[in-house]
Amino acid sequence: MADLFDGYPLGEQWDEMFGAPAQPRPPYAGLFGSLQHISGEELAARADVLSQTYRDAGVTFAHAGEEQPFPLDIVPRVIGSDEWAHVERGVAQRVHALEAFLADVYGAGQVFADRVVPRRVITTSAHFHRAAHGLVPPNGVRVHVSGIDLVRDEAGDFRVLEDNLRSPSGVSYVITNRAAMSQVLPELFGDHRIQPVADYPSKLLAALKASAPSTVGDPTVVVLTPGVYNSAYFEHALLARQMGVELVEGRDLVCSGGQVSMRTTDGQQRVDVIYRRIDDEFLDPVHFRSDSVIGCAGVLNAARAGRVTIANAVGNGVADDKLIYTWVPDLIRYYLNEEPVLANADTYRLDDRDATEWVLENLSSLVLKPVDGSGGKGIVIGPRADEQTLEALAVKVRESPRDWIAQKPIGLSTSPTLIDGRIAPRHVDLRPFAVNDGNDVWVLPGGLTRVALPEGELVVNSSQGGGSKDTWVISGPRPADAPVPDRTQIEFTTADLPDEPPAQDPGPANDNAVGQGQQQQQQQQRPGVPSC
Repeated sequence: MADLFDGYPLGEQWDEMFGAPAQPRPPYAGLFGSLQHISGEELAARADVLSQTYRDAGVTFAHAGEEQPFPLDIVPRVIGSDEWAHVERGVAQRVHALEAFLADVYGAGQVFADRVVPRRVITTSAHFHRAAHGLVPPNGVRVHVSGIDLVRDEAGDFRVLEDNLRSPSGVSYVITNRAAMSQVLPELFGDHRIQPVADYPSKLLAALKASAPSTVGDPTVVVLTPGVYNSAYFEHALLARQMGVELVEGRDLVCSGGQVSMRTTDGQQRVDVIYRRIDDEFLDPVHFRSDSVIGCAGVLNAARAGRVTIANAVGNGVADDKLIYTWVPDLIRYYLNEEPVLANADTYRLDDRDATEWVLENLSSLVLKPVDGSGGKGIVIGPRADEQTLEALAVKVRESPRDWIAQKPIGLSTSPTLIDGRIAPRHVDLRPFAVNDGNDVWVLPGGLTRVALPEGELVVNSSQGGGSKDTWVISGPRPADAPVPDRTQIEFTTADLPDEPPAQDPGPANDNAVGQGQQQQQQQQRPGVPSC
């Protein structure tokens, strides 16, 4: 295996595995040593088996209207226990602050009265919904599941790139990556104390049940999906199966008398918690898009009456807005009286003419992002853009500065990745998933590492050709007398399965809404549902 890393280049970016040529960082020392016993040919052969395992099991994502296997790199990413503890604290802190912010936005609005965030920033957000004002969840939780996207800067420090509080996707790949890797490289799991990820479905189910209306003793939970055409349908089916709950579509639900029920072969059954994987606009045709047939008419009224819980809550997208992202450090100080554990990327708001003009003058050296974009769509990386692209971008920014933020480019860290039988550096990010049950914010150890497979590519989203890695959080050394767990018996089968201006404070992927073509197709197939 020694020759596999020969010539591995270290650039200006932080490399996850190596601090110097052939010198692995401490968390990677065990993995580097274990890999020495595997030849390059054998590793490539196992990578082929890994890929075939994913194809056979149907681990896919939808791209350009087609189901494609989701690439999984065979070289895992490793994070030490101390560093992960820092990430855990930072993610949990951020979730607590954003929970308080959302409660304030749809409640008393004290954050506006205290001039922490301008009210106009909220009311002009595409994801602010007045229909959600005054709607208080039974246990006060609005962000049941969140995905906080992190990157390392050139110094190796984790920075928050964006917050995903609507329907963050990708956790299914965390679970299936681990199962597949355990089957293809079982010996590595015997050599390392890797924190498990299999607890996620049970943690999520417990949080969802804890959010049920207080009058319900044994809550019924369902997963609401737009259907098989959605890019994240694989994940919807996997989570429903592993939680042991029903996977339903809008046509399976009916709302009558302020109560939501699902149609079953034994008649209608009460539903207490809806873990919805449908965007707000399609959830309830009474309050949002009247032409939607993939939601349930009247469900928002039932939630307001305290008869059903919607997870995540309607209106969370206002905190996903990348303009709000620039205020999150201030929100942490305001609501928690703490300093942020994880810093934002250096970000600039285009909230006055001077700031806008400065950004326009420096487009070629900045990254411009639409504030309501997801999946890497609409991002323009100035240093890599041609003159025509920058000119078109300048027109859009001048027309609507509110719709954009600007960031200094970050040299995303690189991680060793198997490319054409050789190990090469590829850029990665990290999406830790957090589950909030009202008492505690639990962060899934490791989360989803996305990797940009084309050489030099910085956009890691699967929709842009990215793949993923199994992310290991390594615990401390095992006591000498402790038994080594037998992880070789973990099976991976389809039975387990179903993407410098004026002074300012510096600031992958939610499930995509159903496209127009899909909406029309489903309208032809599905009858409407009665409203309350």
